[in-house]
Amino acid sequence: MTEPQDGQPDATSVLLPGPWAHRDVSANGVRLHAAEAGDGPLVLLLHGFPQFWWTWRHQLTGLAAAGLRVVAPDLRGYGASDKPPRGYDLPTAAADAAAVIRALGETDAVVVGADWGGLVGWTMAALHPRSVRRLVVVGAAHPRRLRSSVADARQRRALAYALHYQLPRLPERRLTRADDDPVADLMRRWAGPAWVQTRDFADAVSRYRAASRIPQAAYGAMEYYRWAGRSQLRPDGLRFARRMAAPVTAPTLQLHGALDPYVLPRTALGSDRYVAGAYEWRELPGVGHFPQEETPAEVTAAIAAWAR
Repeated sequence: MTEPQDGQPDATSVLLPGPWAHRDVSANGVRLHAAEAGDGPLVLLLHGFPQFWWTWRHQLTGLAAAGLRVVAPDLRGYGASDKPPRGYDLPTAAADAAAVIRALGETDAVVVGADWGGLVGWTMAALHPRSVRRLVVVGAAHPRRLRSSVADARQRRALAYALHYQLPRLPERRLTRADDDPVADLMRRWAGPAWVQTRDFADAVSRYRAASRIPQAAYGAMEYYRWAGRSQLRPDGLRFARRMAAPVTAPTLQLHGALDPYVLPRTALGSDRYVAGAYEWRELPGVGHFPQEETPAEVTAAIAAWAR
């Protein structure tokens, strides 16, 4: 990993080598870094927190081998993408992703999103339906379903972990402190027990810890949470909730870990009420909040089959 002399990782630290190419894409007024592999129909992979494009490392190679063009961008604020002072709301993130598809010379894509990327995928399917040929959501409930889940005491307790992200500046300071390790703590809480015991998990923690310490990356990551919390009763949040009532017409596959302690399966399962097109729910036994990393072969095969 490349680090400057002061020991703090910079954006080049996420340009990890592998059977993929790194490129920059100009989209919606920002520059987004992306990893790309393969040729064929476009599959756009959108990551969540505390990750960056590398969470899709297994899918980049597996889907490319299946005859697909796979592009995994860093969301704005993450990794090697631009980190502007604003724009960390779901409508803007969805517009970013739709613009990436156009910048790649395509009119639509199979959109795959995990965690925050899943919320972006849901939003794209509702607000930019022509951009989404098919949708795969991993470990994320529909935004309206998540909004209503605060009435569920169990789901409310599960989401309470992120409440301190609403504070200004303090969460960023903790994420970037060398003597604290909130990334490892979060991933141990949210991952399934089998993956936590592996070397792959330790490597992932190391990568995501370093990526969180890239200057301004922690700010961007926390701003997504702040918008989600603070917009609930604001005009922009209420307007977003109304717009998200639009039925999703793209064929939708939902993959969810049976042991996900953050977005509970019972919360995610209710998302089908917002899907008007073909829909399939698949619960993954023994898996937590990171299915694409915990059971990569199964997730890759499911995406490849759904993409066709």
